[in-house]
Amino acid sequence: MKRGRLFALAALLLAAAPVSPAAPRLEVRIDLHPVLARPGPRFEGWGTALAWFAEVTGGWPDADRQPLADLLYGRDGLGWTIARYNVGGGNPAGTAANLRPGAAVPGFWRQPEGANGRDWWNPADAAMWDWSADPNQRWWLDAVAARVRTPIFEAFSNSPPWFMTVSGRVSGEQVGTEDNLRAGKESLFAAYLARSVEELQRRHHIAFRTLSPVNEPNTDYWFAANRQEGSHWSPDRQAMMIDATAQALRQRGLRTMVSAPDETNSHILLQDWAAYPLATRRVIGQINVHSYGTVHQTAVRDLARAARIPLWMSENDTPLANDAEDSAGMASALAFGEHVVLDLKRLEPAAWIFWQAVEDLSARDRAKGSNWGLIKADLRAPADGPHPIRITPKYWVMAQFSRFIRPGYRLVPVDDADTAGALSPDGRTLVLVHVNGGLTPRRLVTNLRGWSASACLTDAKHQLEPVPASVAPQRSVITLILRKAVPSQAGAKSVCRQMA
Repeated sequence: MKRGRLFALAALLLAAAPVSPAAPRLEVRIDLHPVLARPGPRFEGWGTALAWFAEVTGGWPDADRQPLADLLYGRDGLGWTIARYNVGGGNPAGTAANLRPGAAVPGFWRQPEGANGRDWWNPADAAMWDWSADPNQRWWLDAVAARVRTPIFEAFSNSPPWFMTVSGRVSGEQVGTEDNLRAGKESLFAAYLARSVEELQRRHHIAFRTLSPVNEPNTDYWFAANRQEGSHWSPDRQAMMIDATAQALRQRGLRTMVSAPDETNSHILLQDWAAYPLATRRVIGQINVHSYGTVHQTAVRDLARAARIPLWMSENDTPLANDAEDSAGMASALAFGEHVVLDLKRLEPAAWIFWQAVEDLSARDRAKGSNWGLIKADLRAPADGPHPIRITPKYWVMAQFSRFIRPGYRLVPVDDADTAGALSPDGRTLVLVHVNGGLTPRRLVTNLRGWSASACLTDAKHQLEPVPASVAPQRSVITLILRKAVPSQAGAKSVCRQMA
């Protein structure tokens, strides 16, 4: 066959052949436009509640607990600066051990021999206080103070002591929608909290900036058969307790302010706040909200702005629902990172506080478990050890935020939904944390000129490691560190491993 006819036949075959779909794009472009001219409130830092893990780990040998404290509060760890100390209520002696590991937080009261009923306690009687109580959680107060130059401590309560409750249990009333503090006991409970704060400050040489007397109050979470301390508070009773706490702090001459209401989410907090008298609102020095739900977060942000007081996101942990315990999996880590980004963008909080950093191993007795916590440990093991720990990808995702958005930085708006930004006090360092939970790499492009960039990455193969500053791989969290005019003199690895 002649060459010309061969070419003609080939052309016909090509024309008749099905057209292959275009090759998929290897990446998409995301333009980031941080608004540096509109910085938010001064960011105070990151931290954790010490309940309940501190109740267990504070009793470990130094060889186990000191490295754990370094992981959370050390400069080579997460660099946290805030700790929330749980003032325990405490069940009566002889109560069956029905609470989860670490949740039986001792109270500072002492019941005299022969005292019966529920009306024996007198806060003015020194013999009715036990200042040796709660040594394990208190070890963490000293550990934080030893590692952080200017720590911020907050005290918070989950429940009144058992003898001030209706049910006689610190886990709640029989029905979770009923208030558990006995009628008229607000001042007595406030005296307990204020005196506890005063004595802890004196003995540990620290200062509690705030005291939160109620926790997730207007929910149905807290009932007598529950496995942790908790108490329901109607909005009216919340207001009475807030007022009593402010008065008790004043009477003791303490500078500690009341923070409230530590509600489970923003839309319920709005219901609480709407019911408070104006006088109650005025004694609140800081609004605390949790983010187990994200409806109306900007409305709570506006409450704090209007009142000209700080707003803390004071509790959250967000493992992915139905994600079985996996110390190497990224699913819950990405969900957590995305949640933090959205909290920073919508609440614009002055602080972001994790629930409890260390969680008990949960895949037991054929249960699939869950991915609560940043670090996993056997919290049921004997105190003398050994105590191996598992550092999860959520820990490294937390580090992508906390090691770079430091106290004194200011959050800045960024037009991308998956990116949070913060600007250093001198305006010369910009941090952008981006979460790519998808399957397509993203090329990140900023509109800034004259800024040098470094990047640190966490994904299935990297743990806060240096990468080129332009692409967020699939299913990853990347932190861009941009510096104005002056190129970084340190290598990318040092940028990722050195505290900002």
